[in-house]
Amino acid sequence: MSGHLFGFGQLAQTALQPARIVVVDDEDDILLAARLLLKRHFESVETLRDPGPLADLVRRNAFDVLLLDMNFATGADTGVEGLELLSQILALDPQAVVVLITAHADVALAVEAMKKGAADFVTKPWENERLLATLLAAWNLRRSRQEVSEFRARSQGLAEATRIGGEMIGTSPSMLRVFQTIRRAAPTEANVLILGENGTGKELVAREIHRRSARAEEAFVRVDLGTLSAQLFESELFGHRRGAFTDARQDRVGLLRAASGGTVFLDEIGNVSWHLQGKLLTALERREVTPVGSDKPEPIDVRPICATNLPAERLADENVFRQDLLYRINTVEIALPPLRERREDIPLLLEHFVSMYAEKYNVPAKRLGAAALERLMAHAWPGNVRELRHAVERAVILSEHAMLEPGDFSLSGSGPPAPASPESSKLDAVEKEAIARALEAHGRNISRAAESLGLTRASLYRRMEKYGL
Repeated sequence: MSGHLFGFGQLAQTALQPARIVVVDDEDDILLAARLLLKRHFESVETLRDPGPLADLVRRNAFDVLLLDMNFATGADTGVEGLELLSQILALDPQAVVVLITAHADVALAVEAMKKGAADFVTKPWENERLLATLLAAWNLRRSRQEVSEFRARSQGLAEATRIGGEMIGTSPSMLRVFQTIRRAAPTEANVLILGENGTGKELVAREIHRRSARAEEAFVRVDLGTLSAQLFESELFGHRRGAFTDARQDRVGLLRAASGGTVFLDEIGNVSWHLQGKLLTALERREVTPVGSDKPEPIDVRPICATNLPAERLADENVFRQDLLYRINTVEIALPPLRERREDIPLLLEHFVSMYAEKYNVPAKRLGAAALERLMAHAWPGNVRELRHAVERAVILSEHAMLEPGDFSLSGSGPPAPASPESSKLDAVEKEAIARALEAHGRNISRAAESLGLTRASLYRRMEKYGL
């Protein structure tokens, strides 16, 4: 009987897994066999003859995997008790992982129970290897569910923390068109592509679409594709299995699965390489991902909202961006105007941010002087609303007066220009050309262009404004 019920000789001893297993069965022999086997593989094993304490164990989150018999009453063989217990457990904790114990004749019933939320089932008499493999898989499922829940909680907390600056403001015709598109598109399941320069508020648009959608109570997961290396792309988005590569010490849920049920915001999608664009397209089309190190696809249910700072004409270039992926992600396209093209919104934005930061930093209310407003209206704002917000925040913090004046704002490219010597003019021309080439080479991605030039983003913004780029 080696390898079957009561037969342990063929199983090698392994390091104990830090999982809490609870076994519930009305047969003492079953409980004894389970305890003798499982205590050699799991840190905590508890056995119960009576399912009575189960509700309390669920409320206390006292187990990772529950191994549950389907029949308890003497002579019972319908499985009704097991199904009822399963429903009660999942009502208390929808994330609970339950593996059912059933006789061979009850397999059809066990499969039906899996449709109702059971993770898996084993039959009596079980094979020890099969039981261990089932419980290990169930424990991995429990850890994955916990990781997804924690990720969603962090995502929700981040959304709450950033809500103070999350209002979208504008009365310009271009922004009113944006608001109208958001209102129409948000309640649908349409994929949305947001175009706009850095700092125009692409993430705010994505969050507003999510907030107005049927998925508003589910996760909003932001993925900055511009920061993902080719080596990490699949692991981060699709997940990986333990041992898939050197540092894969445990299974990891990919961000697309973490967002399942909700919205995934794929920022800087224009920076993804052609090869990886194809993998992303496959995942979105099939609505499934295959973790690195696995050959089993897993379903996802996400609404993708994508964003890029590449201009529309660059996206339309087949050599830059796959057109089949473009068709997939831009059912609805929203183009955000740069701040310099909606200057009539600047006073509203300034008023909002001055009030917001005075409250945030608990400083006396401040007003914007006419001279300061004139200067801010004339500024080019290469960093768009983000630059304006940071300028106001700094002024509110550092100004000692109730009236904000021009000197309270530190703006790039401000101040009268100094007379240029012939030598400096030549250097300026060389610098301008180098910056223009870097911007073109990197599709006007500010972060990458700045890195290639050895500049900070702020320094690059100042030079772009200086040279009218």
